[in-house]
Amino acid sequence: MSYLDTLLQGVEVEWKTLGEVADYEQPTKYLVSSKNYDDRYKTPVLTAGKTFILGYTDETNGIYKASTNPVIIFDDFTTANKWVDFDFKAKSSAMKMVVSKDENKTVLKYIYYWMNTLPSELIDSDHKRQWISNFANKKIPIPPLSVQKEIVRILDKFTELTTELTTELTARKKQYSYYREQLLTFEEGEVAFEELQNLAENLDSMRKPVTSGLRDAGDIPYYGASGIVDYVKDFIFEGDFLLVSEDGANLLARNTPIAFSISGKSWVNNHAHVLKFNTYAERRYVEYYLNSIDLTPYISGAAQPKLNQRNLNSIKIPNPSLEDKIKIVSILDKFDTLTTSISEGLPKEIELRQKQYAYYRDLLLTFPLSEL
Repeated sequence: MSYLDTLLQGVEVEWKTLGEVADYEQPTKYLVSSKNYDDRYKTPVLTAGKTFILGYTDETNGIYKASTNPVIIFDDFTTANKWVDFDFKAKSSAMKMVVSKDENKTVLKYIYYWMNTLPSELIDSDHKRQWISNFANKKIPIPPLSVQKEIVRILDKFTELTTELTTELTARKKQYSYYREQLLTFEEGEVAFEELQNLAENLDSMRKPVTSGLRDAGDIPYYGASGIVDYVKDFIFEGDFLLVSEDGANLLARNTPIAFSISGKSWVNNHAHVLKFNTYAERRYVEYYLNSIDLTPYISGAAQPKLNQRNLNSIKIPNPSLEDKIKIVSILDKFDTLTTSISEGLPKEIELRQKQYAYYRDLLLTFPLSEL
């Protein structure tokens, strides 16, 4: 007998359409008037889409009091939805504020959790309003109120764990950023600055680009400007190296690191510079430094940004003693593992908790189709 069967204790589950148990309100009364957003202001401005919190406003009229009456914010075009239990104003008329018609019969948060078990049915060319045309007609299982509340209680616990870990990760990233800046900033005259060409051996001449159609598939990583782009049968390099992006929009956008270490056998194309160092500490020190500074003065081309070898070689790097580099790298490695590692650290823990939540959500909200 499953845990869900234990909860139900043989009680029949009723199926109703979402439109029968939930109602919605357009955000018209709560739309923000000014675009003068500032993080110092109190009230968040919500919008449909990935951005969600557009900014913060100082407007005091037309605020939706979700702190006392939580809602589901439903994006009428993408069907993305969020649970909101804080006061807000709205920017987008493309969202609906969904509430339960009767909390004594159907708990709103139960509806929210159930909606998140639904697979995406969105078609790119479909611009219909999804709530009326689609979602309002979907059948939702309605177990007894006590069962709904128990399901919500269990899933809330998993959500709280993930939220706590995410908050911790945000705090650790800020701490990491602070220490990286402190450790990699030197007073004038404190240390000598050396051009990168004097700190590393450049192996760009060994690179070999191979078009995708001519690559032999294998298990050796084939690297480009931002990381692994393929796996091939043969290798050019073997050992520990630092790759630095040579071209691409990311040189300016910096959405991902432009310098990254690789180990073992590898193949590198002509979109990433290859640097070899004498020690682990020297390589990682330069990697951390390059990822922390503005490289705009060394980049040519606006439409097609490029960091050519000459400019790369001329980048001046503060050059403390090897002993100091070892200490700096040791500290930053710990923060890096804690905040970015997908095999250990907080990101891995968050991923595990999210999988655990999804597993129990589906387990608790999957009712037999025979009940329909």
